[in-house]
Amino acid sequence: MKDGHVNTGWKSSIARCAGVFLAGFVATLSSLAASAPPATMMLSSGWQLQDAGKVSQAGEAVSGAGFQTTGWLAATVPGTVLTSLVNDGVYPEPLYGENDRATKIPETLARTPFWYRTVFTVPKNYKQKTTFLNFDGINYSAEVWVNGKQVGTMRGAFKRGIFDITALVKPGKKAVLAVLVTPQPHPGDPIEHNIRNGVGTNGGITAIDGPTFLSTIGWDWIPGIRDRDSGIWEKVFLSATGPVLLKDPLVTTDLPLPKLDSTDVGVQARLENITDLPQQGLLKGNFGGVSFQKNIEVSPHSSTAVSFDAKSTPALHVLNPKLWWPNGYGPQNLYELHLTFEVKGKISDSQDVPFGVRKIAYLVPDSENLTISVNGVRVFIRGGDWGLDEAMKRIPRERLEAQIRMHKAANMNMIRNWVGQSTSEDFYELCDKYGILLWDEFFQPNPSDGPNPTDLPTYLANVRDKILRYRNHPSIAVWCARNEGYPPKEIDDALRVLMAELEPTRLYQPSSTAGHGVNSGGPYHWRTPREFYQFDEAFKTEIGTVSVPTIESIKGMMPEKDWEIINDDWAEHDFAKGASGGDKYRGIIEARYGKLANLADFVRKSQLANYEAFRAMYEGRNAKLFSPSTGVITWMSNPAQPSFVWQIYHHDLEPNSSLFAVQKAAEMVHVQLNESDSDVQVINNLGTPITGAVARVAVYNLDGSAAYQHDFKVTAPASVATSLGKMDWPAGLSPVHFIKLDLHDAAGSLLSTNFYWRGMPDHPDDLTALNDLHPVTLEMKASRKDEDGKCLIAVTLHNPGSQVALMTHLQLRRQKSGERVLPVYYTDNYISLTPGETRTLSIEASVEALKGEMPLVVVDGWNVAVTSSSAGSVATMTNVGAQVDHWPTTGIPMYVPPAQ
Repeated sequence: MKDGHVNTGWKSSIARCAGVFLAGFVATLSSLAASAPPATMMLSSGWQLQDAGKVSQAGEAVSGAGFQTTGWLAATVPGTVLTSLVNDGVYPEPLYGENDRATKIPETLARTPFWYRTVFTVPKNYKQKTTFLNFDGINYSAEVWVNGKQVGTMRGAFKRGIFDITALVKPGKKAVLAVLVTPQPHPGDPIEHNIRNGVGTNGGITAIDGPTFLSTIGWDWIPGIRDRDSGIWEKVFLSATGPVLLKDPLVTTDLPLPKLDSTDVGVQARLENITDLPQQGLLKGNFGGVSFQKNIEVSPHSSTAVSFDAKSTPALHVLNPKLWWPNGYGPQNLYELHLTFEVKGKISDSQDVPFGVRKIAYLVPDSENLTISVNGVRVFIRGGDWGLDEAMKRIPRERLEAQIRMHKAANMNMIRNWVGQSTSEDFYELCDKYGILLWDEFFQPNPSDGPNPTDLPTYLANVRDKILRYRNHPSIAVWCARNEGYPPKEIDDALRVLMAELEPTRLYQPSSTAGHGVNSGGPYHWRTPREFYQFDEAFKTEIGTVSVPTIESIKGMMPEKDWEIINDDWAEHDFAKGASGGDKYRGIIEARYGKLANLADFVRKSQLANYEAFRAMYEGRNAKLFSPSTGVITWMSNPAQPSFVWQIYHHDLEPNSSLFAVQKAAEMVHVQLNESDSDVQVINNLGTPITGAVARVAVYNLDGSAAYQHDFKVTAPASVATSLGKMDWPAGLSPVHFIKLDLHDAAGSLLSTNFYWRGMPDHPDDLTALNDLHPVTLEMKASRKDEDGKCLIAVTLHNPGSQVALMTHLQLRRQKSGERVLPVYYTDNYISLTPGETRTLSIEASVEALKGEMPLVVVDGWNVAVTSSSAGSVATMTNVGAQVDHWPTTGIPMYVPPAQ
């Protein structure tokens, strides 16, 4: 300032400089934007659907701008035909009650082609680009039409369709897409579930069609689905590129085991020139601070393979990489490789490829059995079979994430993708995220469940595309050709060629029930815990048991008239004669735990049975950790429909006691009682030994009195089951008594706790004395905090009484409506507390799922109640609807159909 005046010259200079800088910055941004490939555009709205038999015109007309769709229905895309018809109110929800019967939803859907049609506007920035129409999955075959022209066909549920529609559309203008979807050629006769005939046979003629949802003809875990899941089941989108396409990228990593301080990364891709002229350009790649590039020329209408490795490209020798580990063994670090191909300084095409640095091996020096190790650490496989992610392929990412996250919560580390029925990009991405290894299969069931595919080109084209599409996911551990049998020679030979060409690092396992100590074959029915300790095979791919859901889930899956009688509605949901032994289960429960009063009593007692069987299923294999047992996969962890059997959570995503039984048995460090020979064991799944630990065993009588206590000093080597000695059972125990195990580390921190109920040796399967337990009212405190859209509830439970509180079950609801919040993640549940014991756990749900209501935690159990409270930020109360004495005594009989 001079003489009271402001000198503005410096401001003008700065403004001019800023203007020049800003103009340059904007120009740079514009240049970058111009060079970047246009974004994809999803085609998920505006779809319509019509029975092709009601459409007299051909594809030229249906895909024309002037075509009238009067009478057409709204279509759900992605979604099956039946999903659209249910959403339109044409048919009721098939998986509720007995709505799936052919009297309510016609079987003709499995033989009826349908037209799908939508109108879309091509993005303006696709100008001077090549425009592609992309389908990620259609079941089973399709004709694709755009603006009056057929652009191609598709065949098989698992092969993508990618069509160049540049000549048929104009950027900024509307276009019409019509797709004629035809169901699989051999839909067969559906399997019906009922009390008279049980769940019937598995599968049938559908297997002859190969790459399709062959289980939808019906299996012992799913009745026939009336449209066999035909339709546009995966997403549809537009994309645009320049003259050269970047295809089929592959990233491989190698570690110099036992060292983990570096990795050699290999990158491969294929460049395809879709023009009449040769194209020169620059292939660039970068990830995690690593960059590389190469000049490439591609001849007209041809493709060339390009590869980089650490020898030719030193930057790909990466020091101190962040490793990807299976659940429980370490973090799930992921890198993202960004590949671009530039022509004349503009990006022609790009690919983003997530990958993980990890090294999988399949054999160890001291065993001929399949033994999976990751990054040099043996991984005891604790897994679950998925028959189908959802019976009607209703699998939004949010649902899949809840399903896979619950596997992580259960301490599982593998999902077996049975016959490849659960294939989607979200599925693989989420397994990567949560550290769930995949045993991934192709499209053939047990030879007794259907014929071999006859259309070999279609079969192999779908296999090839599946491998190319998903092979970069670190979660995939094993490719398996066939469930419970070897593929025919012509398929096996072709698959081995594909593996040699496309899969340089993973194991190809021809059969899920043979080779390398692998075995399937169940049993699948409920058994006593001690029976799960008797086995010969090393790697078990199928073993199961009945798994009854909560009373709320049961009431949500069938009308009230069916709640208190085991009838055809129960059979429809897999509770009937068959491999699960559903027809015998009621008698087993009564013999073991006492006469049934009603549905609430059936559920209460079944949760004990669930817990006993699922814990023993995994603890039995723990007992012989890597000697010889190397893995166990339960049939099944995920239900395709609301079910009474083979699941760790219900179709509505509420966990039952089975999930927490697996969670307990599958701990990385675990203390257990061998229920076959009374040996106390410490299971160390870690790659490092445990020293200076102490295991305490305490035995309680039925009246809650302490009958025995003993401490064991523990040294547990890595990847070994360590025996601490056999239980010295005291005299004078009550007819049923309880065993509590606690393992503390050298600093006194709790590593593992476990709790059992046991009958006397002369009648080990008579646990009816549990009915003599007196009720226990627990003291309960709960508090809430919200964080990043999550409602986090801390719960403290205290048993102030003199009796054991058995199988305390918490369930989160909305206070005002009383409705359950689903999904919910519990750090523990179905907890048993000894007299004077206090336990803490946490509950997580989304704030949005509470719908503005206060969270309510309700409690039930074998003999458990809590005092109601609305103080603070969380309400608590006893789950009255789960109490046996809240309902009339019915005996819950089994319906006997009249003689034919």
